[in-house]
Amino acid sequence: MRDGLIGDIYMARGLCYKWRDTIGRAPVSPVPTGVDYDLWTGPAPKHDFTRNRFHYNWHWFWDYGNGDLGNQGVHQVDVARWGMGLRFPTKVSAMGGHFMFDDDQQTPNTLTCSFEFDSPGEKRRLMTFEVRHWMSNHEAQIGTPELGTRGGHNSVGDIFYGSKGYLSTGDEDAATYRAWLGKNQEPQPPVHEGNEIAHFQNFIDCVVSRRKEALRAPIEEGHISCALVHLANASYRLGRTLNFDPVTQLVVNDDEAANLLRDGDRGYRAPFLVPETV
Repeated sequence: MRDGLIGDIYMARGLCYKWRDTIGRAPVSPVPTGVDYDLWTGPAPKHDFTRNRFHYNWHWFWDYGNGDLGNQGVHQVDVARWGMGLRFPTKVSAMGGHFMFDDDQQTPNTLTCSFEFDSPGEKRRLMTFEVRHWMSNHEAQIGTPELGTRGGHNSVGDIFYGSKGYLSTGDEDAATYRAWLGKNQEPQPPVHEGNEIAHFQNFIDCVVSRRKEALRAPIEEGHISCALVHLANASYRLGRTLNFDPVTQLVVNDDEAANLLRDGDRGYRAPFLVPETV
């Protein structure tokens, strides 16, 4: 793709179509033996213990998690962003909701996000991301049985659109890329590159060598991709588009959004406080 296979890339889409059933409603119950629930809760407000606010389902509560956008989806957000060679967006908008189920979940299970990148000296680009939690179609062969034995219900991956065609990669076989070229969308032979173990080995090698410049995934890249998740969730929760300054890394003229991004609009529970810096 970087060599021009699909031409001038103008847009990327991340997909998180992951089959997730209702979590139901969990009653208050005793804290499991051996669990330090105060420490587990940390800076978040402390609630009565329920199974839904504990292992895994904590993802679906704003006090602790970011919904599937920040759970599974952040990985595909990451690929879509650095696949296009982008950093911070200038405008973010998200719309969706918690559809179908009547349960304890707070975060949306269906969400559509748009990120616009329009900084001086750069080409204007668009990136979108979608979360769906139930029955959905597959796109660009992402999640189909050909891409893995877990295919069936889930479509988790990325699609890149260019002037000559489009390219996709899926979570079921993340190192396999497929492209379709021309107006007739002629399928190209799939290409398999690399393996997941190589990324772990690179990290370990850099820990041993202390050579930061050899790291394939600098920590800043994770920070930028996580910022996109938080910005989209803030847009969804506030019900409006956010304008963002990539240089200062601050929301423009929106104190409510800035506060939400700072501490989730809930403050930090003592003694788990973050020191103020000047």
